[in-house]
Amino acid sequence: MNSILLFNFLGPEMLVVFFAILLLFGGKKIPELMKGIGKGIREFNTARGTLEKELKDGLKEDEIRERERERAREKQNDFISRND
Repeated sequence: MNSILLFNFLGPEMLVVFFAILLLFGGKKIPELMKGIGKGIREFNTARGTLEKELKDGLKEDEIRERERERAREKQNDFISRND
């Protein structure tokens, strides 16, 4: 419940936050700040997507290797059972 309240910004709180940002950075710096934040978010999402893709590819490779091992075991067992 506390985490919901932590991110629950309503009207007056948002005005205070925007006013503080305006005072800290000035009107001319805000577009640069937002551009930097947007670029950072884009880079984060790109890195996250790359990591997810690499993890999924690695899992697929592991599954393929496991299937190949299982087939090799089956062939070996068939060969052994035929020669017995």
